[in-house]
Amino acid sequence: MAQSAAKRMLIAVLLCGSVLLMPAAEPAPAAEQTGIPNLASAEFGWSKVADDFQAPPSGPGPVTFEKSRPYVPNNDRGVQVTVRIADLTNPILKPWAAEQIQKTNEELLHGQRQVPFTAQSRCFPGGVPGQSLWPFEPFYMIQTPKAVYMIWQRDHWVRRVLLTDKHSAKVKPSWFGESIGHYENGDTLVVDTIGLQTRMSFIDNFRTPHTEKMHVVERFTLNADGKGITGVAKVEDPDTFNAPLTMQQRWFKVNLPLAETVCAENNEDFFHQNLYPMPEAKRADF
Repeated sequence: MAQSAAKRMLIAVLLCGSVLLMPAAEPAPAAEQTGIPNLASAEFGWSKVADDFQAPPSGPGPVTFEKSRPYVPNNDRGVQVTVRIADLTNPILKPWAAEQIQKTNEELLHGQRQVPFTAQSRCFPGGVPGQSLWPFEPFYMIQTPKAVYMIWQRDHWVRRVLLTDKHSAKVKPSWFGESIGHYENGDTLVVDTIGLQTRMSFIDNFRTPHTEKMHVVERFTLNADGKGITGVAKVEDPDTFNAPLTMQQRWFKVNLPLAETVCAENNEDFFHQNLYPMPEAKRADF
């Protein structure tokens, strides 16, 4: 009797093992079947293509560099690197916004600072939509039935998108605001964001400010080959801009797992460029 019971147990274990070792009978449903694009994996992330937002095919676009002082990034070999001097003639800007950008232009032109403030270089959150300009290091996504999480490798900033159709009745302003979203056409994540705080928060690398009235709608569309994402952001802020403006960014797939990168390590003002100070806590967390 004992031998028979042991035999039955052995058969059960073998059967369980065979189930665990067997490959999946069917592949995961395609995006066109589920209506949800595959944006998330522990094995791949997304790296940006451009240092700055690109203009739309038509209509008001983002602030860019002054034409007489073109911006040259440090990855253009053999060309003298320059800093970003914003073009203040962009008709999208309200007078107060243009004046604020002009102050940072003058800091650079008069030598008060040798490098302008950018969130990623001084370890600040990038805000919305500015976080889309985070450096070359990739960001990763986690997709769940109730939320999408965007996690940046650098400093592991996390942005949460709730998959619902209504914002909260009262939203406390914060770095990434309150983002709600939904999927469209089987290839696009649409994200609607309000409640964005304004301290050291800019929508781009040209130090374009905003108010707490800013409303951003982003569309992250997976390319047909699954190897890239095209992002289009529509920004509305009646106190800052004379009309809604549209900006674009693109990312390519990086087949690498999430690594650990800490922004503040060895990130001091070694060359005495009068850099903006990095954020520091006034007291320890533990």
